[in-house]
Amino acid sequence: MRSTNTEYEYLADDPNFKVMPIMLSLIIGAFFAILNETLLNIALTTLMKEFQVSLTTVQWMATGFLLVMGIVIPASAVLLQWFTTRQLFLGTMIVFTAGTTIAAFAPSFPILLTGRLIQAVGTGLLMPIIFNVFLLIFPPHRRGKVMGTVGLVIMFAPAIGPTLSGVIVEYLGWRFLFITVIPFTLFSIAFAYKYLVNVSETTKPKVDILSLVFSTIGFGTLIYGFSAGGEKGFLNPSVYSFIVIGVLGITIFSFRQFKLKEPVLDLRVFKYPMFTHGMLMFLIIIMMMFSSEIILPIFMQGALAFTAAKAGMLLLPGSLINGVMSPVMGHLFDKFGPRVMMIPATIILSSTMFLLSKLNENTEAWMIIVAYIILMLTVSAIMMPAETNGLNQLPKRLYPHGTSVMATLQPVAGAVGVSVFISMLNARQSLYLSQSAAPNDSETINEAMIIGVEFVYFIAFAISIIAVILAFLVYRAVPSEQFSDVKQQGNPEKQSNEN
Repeated sequence: MRSTNTEYEYLADDPNFKVMPIMLSLIIGAFFAILNETLLNIALTTLMKEFQVSLTTVQWMATGFLLVMGIVIPASAVLLQWFTTRQLFLGTMIVFTAGTTIAAFAPSFPILLTGRLIQAVGTGLLMPIIFNVFLLIFPPHRRGKVMGTVGLVIMFAPAIGPTLSGVIVEYLGWRFLFITVIPFTLFSIAFAYKYLVNVSETTKPKVDILSLVFSTIGFGTLIYGFSAGGEKGFLNPSVYSFIVIGVLGITIFSFRQFKLKEPVLDLRVFKYPMFTHGMLMFLIIIMMMFSSEIILPIFMQGALAFTAAKAGMLLLPGSLINGVMSPVMGHLFDKFGPRVMMIPATIILSSTMFLLSKLNENTEAWMIIVAYIILMLTVSAIMMPAETNGLNQLPKRLYPHGTSVMATLQPVAGAVGVSVFISMLNARQSLYLSQSAAPNDSETINEAMIIGVEFVYFIAFAISIIAVILAFLVYRAVPSEQFSDVKQQGNPEKQSNEN
């Protein structure tokens, strides 16, 4: 039951309701959980030496984290209906803190990995919790600014992660990557214990165990298959076997959800056109962003001979601007709606992808900085409006399912996008080298790298055209509360064509 008594439909409209403590409780926890996603990547080499393990083994610190998130997130829709806001957030933060503590003092790699995977459980559950709470508290016309603030956390935390990680590892040691996080998570727990109130109602639906099994198999093997595909190639039997199993698992899981009276993850959210539209835009943007975060450093270090530190620093301004602009984009969304933002942003995105397809050995550092800043600005102008506008069309009873679907798609889109683009880069590079008279020559290898990157970004340009088309089809969505049953209504009709 909801622990607040108010005549207002949305608690944020109640002048006596204290919104800021709740926002701070959730955002502080989210910041350090998301920061932890990228904080460890730069320390993998150090961990290899510390525990005397191979690159393949240590890579499980990243791959395993992603796998657990992909498995846990779909189940969050059920958890959001079984536990109160306080119970779920406090429990999630305690789990995350426990994992962080185990990792900080791990005497061996298996224990370190165990702590890391426990962290992933907490991280995977946090974002659905936060989005669900904010949807319940804030009315649709105020959500853009709030989601923009959440976006600031989501984008800023991973942006400073690699830089902060480098400093900590060099001057304090890798264990402090975990130790420094613990006081802040404890503060978040204490702050939430004092100020966080229950804003959702617990309906405790029946949990279908078979759905959880198929979800675990489907999303887990799909993410692993695509993650391995970027390294081993998609023609490797182990890779495509995992992908096929994953697709089958997700297919069975999906059909089962439509047959259940109380689905684990209600996929009827896709019957709401702006939600489906928003998730398509979200997928495209995630693929573009995650892929560029990998491909541009590869290009800078391989073709331009930049150091890893320099490559990382060149991308930092764009990442920071993306985070800073997220609240601004949220305010603009509340005021003008999605079309005014998304149409020009997608056109600029396509133009940027086309320009990046012209990268060569004469490309200067400032050009990459400017291009990445523009790319990140378009990401903030598209992703937050797409998410918020899509979620706005859902009735309240589908909020847990909508936020869980959105959170589930992020690691899947990231894994698919990065692995597919990296595979295309490698394939185009290998084709060029196979046709070259001097395939082992360093200059030829650099040329192959450049041609591979150009090819990948041209494909990205083609995909971005889809985003432009989708932007012209968007309209401002309003809640569909008048529809009591999605099955009875079919596709919700457009409530508004404004903006």
